[in-house]
Amino acid sequence: MSAPAKAIPGRTYPPKAIRSNGVINGVAPPHPIMRGLKGVFLLIACALVIVPFIAVISTSLADQAQINAAGGYVLWPENPSFTAYQAIFRGGVVTRATLVSIGITLVGTGLSLTVVTLLAYGLSRSGSWGHRPILLLVLFSMLFSAGMIPNYLLVKQLGLLDSWWALILPTLVSGFQVVLMRSFFLEIPQELLEAARIDGASELRILTMIMLPLSKAAMAVIGLFNAVTYWNAYFNAVLYINTTSKWPLQLVLRTYVVDNTSIGVDLPGDYIPPQQSLQMAILVISLIPICLVYPFLQRHFAKGVIIGAVKG
Repeated sequence: MSAPAKAIPGRTYPPKAIRSNGVINGVAPPHPIMRGLKGVFLLIACALVIVPFIAVISTSLADQAQINAAGGYVLWPENPSFTAYQAIFRGGVVTRATLVSIGITLVGTGLSLTVVTLLAYGLSRSGSWGHRPILLLVLFSMLFSAGMIPNYLLVKQLGLLDSWWALILPTLVSGFQVVLMRSFFLEIPQELLEAARIDGASELRILTMIMLPLSKAAMAVIGLFNAVTYWNAYFNAVLYINTTSKWPLQLVLRTYVVDNTSIGVDLPGDYIPPQQSLQMAILVISLIPICLVYPFLQRHFAKGVIIGAVKG
């Protein structure tokens, strides 16, 4: 029998669980029936989320006979084919729209992160110029919105109609994100910033060398919110974009899936893919980028969403 491990001086250990008649630390374990019901509920919830994704992907790979036999959506294609993907990419419309959406998402997210970070850092310094009036304007923008017609008139007066900037600038700054980032900056110890100022560091150097490295979680969450917003946005494109060659992917998806309007595809060979397979293929293409980016930001997400929620 091995000797018990010795305690290391100065090291804290978690309290041991006290068991008494099946009760651990005064809390009774759940009944087996309740545990079984929780498991069943979780399985149902997972199925409700996963099955639609499987149906969309499988339908995009199925032929017309399988779609008709399944009543519209296929859960497992017998002879999967990528003809629908070949057709929509040969047509060029979806390819161009995908590139437009990627460009708008990258540029919009980068500019939004830059502007939100600079504004939030300025508002987190109580002695900065115009601190209180600007903060009140940011809070006011969270409560009231100008509306669709004033926004359209503003974009028109600025000469941004039928321009990709009309899809980026109207949603560049979010008051909620500014307040979120400001609260994160306020939680960073002020002694750290004072020490940097004593060493001669400028405000820009403090922001780039101290604040930003410590704010990765907040920036990851805000960047994810902005990326999803720019990628999924189509209403601004409906209002401001008149040239079809400048349409983002979501507007093409809406036109092809919701309106059931052909966008002009080059069908490979003599085989004509089913209309529903083409629609599901475009839907899959619109889902892939966010599904690829989210796993890399997930570890920051849990920390970022509770910014400012815990004090002390």
